[in-house]
Amino acid sequence: MTARQRLFVLGLDGVPLSLALRLAPQLPNLGRIASQARTVDAELPELSPVNWTSLATGRGPEEHGIFGFSRLHPDTFEVHVASAEHVTCPTIFDHLDRHELVSRVVNLPNTYPVRPLRGMMIAGFVAEDWEQAVYPPYLGAALKGYRLEADTSQGLKNPTLLLEELHTTLKWRERALDLLWPDLDWDLFVFVLTETDRLFHFLYPALEEPAHPWHAPCLELMLRWDQLLGRTLEYWDALPEPKRLMVMADHGFTTLRTEVDINAWLRQNDLLHLSAPPIHEWDASVVSPSSAAFALDPGRIYLNTKKRFSRGSLSEQAARLLLPQIKQGLESLTYQGERVMEQVFTGQQLYPGPQKDRAPDLVCLARPGFDCKAKFDRTQLFGLYGRTGTHTARGAIFYDSQGCRPRRMRDIGAEILRNFNVPGPTPEQTGPDAANGTLSLFT
Repeated sequence: MTARQRLFVLGLDGVPLSLALRLAPQLPNLGRIASQARTVDAELPELSPVNWTSLATGRGPEEHGIFGFSRLHPDTFEVHVASAEHVTCPTIFDHLDRHELVSRVVNLPNTYPVRPLRGMMIAGFVAEDWEQAVYPPYLGAALKGYRLEADTSQGLKNPTLLLEELHTTLKWRERALDLLWPDLDWDLFVFVLTETDRLFHFLYPALEEPAHPWHAPCLELMLRWDQLLGRTLEYWDALPEPKRLMVMADHGFTTLRTEVDINAWLRQNDLLHLSAPPIHEWDASVVSPSSAAFALDPGRIYLNTKKRFSRGSLSEQAARLLLPQIKQGLESLTYQGERVMEQVFTGQQLYPGPQKDRAPDLVCLARPGFDCKAKFDRTQLFGLYGRTGTHTARGAIFYDSQGCRPRRMRDIGAEILRNFNVPGPTPEQTGPDAANGTLSLFT
């Protein structure tokens, strides 16, 4: 077994290279990675399920079918959480399985419910039932009490509880690592730490501002996180050759200025009408047939066409005329005199693939500091609702011990297959602009 070629993939959810370099003097294990790292671009929209699924398949949303956290039924207008059941193409684990290669996976988002594989898997969020979150089943007993996800429901209102929860999940991530790694009976090991994303959403400024009242407690959590990072690197250092290490985040992060609710904008522009007060933020059942468009989180806009939706009102011709008007209107949107959107893409631009008919018609890419939302129970276009940090499409940390330079997350998945000489998607290689942080897809 010691002669097999092993690849260790370490996921650091939401960690931007800029913050990693800033914290490197205090977090030596992160510093070891950051000193040799570059950046990788996120898939759009820049959400975890979209990006981790792109890594897990080596494909983009137009092929794997995950366009956000949620999915809307075109007939009932019910909104459900997207899951691994909705992934519409094989994963890298499926490809490796067929070549009798063994994968072990801990906390990779959007792998719930887990499917049988040649290896072991503990699902990442969104995961609900422990029995459906582990494979093989005996892992459930071996990790009895494992915490799949931290409780972030109180977020900024109770930072003490948030930090306690994140300390707890870190402890369980380490236990899983110590259980699944040591026998070395694997070819690919994927280990994802999502605690940074949870912390950054609610307390990102605390890490950037030494005078922030929660700076010390947040740094304490990051020190514990860095210790676990060090443990993974110790395991990596002890691996026999041949071996390879890849480290990446699925998106970057920055301080949040304001949330921008796209459904509120559509309502203000007489494009979205509600037939009744929504029961909750995801209650799309109240979308009236007279609506021309509606949005799903984070900023996915769907034209309400007769062809696509049971309560659609637009003809195909009317939709073609309306689409550039919405795009231009949103790209002209300002907040305190500053432009909100970097660009609004059409679905045809982003998703030219087999799942394009399920893709949104428009996708908003906000400028750093602005966070697009699409709630059905909000009327205010701008506002803050308990979060202080938001995703960015640029700047995610990436390191590869063999020097690969992927352009975006799907290319990392493709490169994993290439590493094992397993047929799959062809990874896109980039030139000097990638190292400089230029998002070539958006220019």
